[in-house]
Amino acid sequence: MKVAVMQPYFFPYVGYFHLVNAVDKFIILDDVNYINRGWINRNRILVNGKQHLFTLPLKEVSQNKLINEIELLGDSKWQNNFIKTILFNYKRAPNFEPVYNLILDILKNENTNISKFVGNSIIKVSQYLHLNPEFAYSSDIIKSNNYKGQDKLIEICKLLGADNYINSFGGLKLYTKSDFEEYLVTLKFLKSNIIPYNQDQKAFVPNLSIIDVLMYNSPEELKQQLASYELI
Repeated sequence: MKVAVMQPYFFPYVGYFHLVNAVDKFIILDDVNYINRGWINRNRILVNGKQHLFTLPLKEVSQNKLINEIELLGDSKWQNNFIKTILFNYKRAPNFEPVYNLILDILKNENTNISKFVGNSIIKVSQYLHLNPEFAYSSDIIKSNNYKGQDKLIEICKLLGADNYINSFGGLKLYTKSDFEEYLVTLKFLKSNIIPYNQDQKAFVPNLSIIDVLMYNSPEELKQQLASYELI
């Protein structure tokens, strides 16, 4: 069984979904410390042809809290502004209607826990893309809280019976293959290959939120893109 473990990111870039596509079980890592100015509650779209950062407002944010201890700030104004921004900048995109409805459906979620709210968005987008690994939250896995970093990942793999663990390429300098092999787990790193697509402008802007990708590509058109990665 192939497993990946990743923090929940709000409408992340397509490389996140390469990881979802590569595994049988995807664990949403929500019992680690929140990182300020990371990608848990923000990402980028195109506004007037330029990169624009959108941010999901949070309540009493602290890096001393676990991700699953942080709540959304009840702010209907943010949602309204976000929806208007999407409408104004993507209404002429070829896949606007289904993607716009998907976003509205995700924003309807009344769970104010950031882990569950963002986790739900990842699951919904994955389903839209016909990606169906088994999803679980790391906080729901009964395990020792003494493990950190690589040891925490190995413990999760052991408890799930995984024989393959796939990590994003950013972990190449953090995790050691031989340490995983001691527990009969093969560690591989996923390197995304980003395929340019038509954004209805001259210069292609890579690594934007999956929102931008979906607006210009149907799930069927994205099959090649979702398989465009290397395991190292």
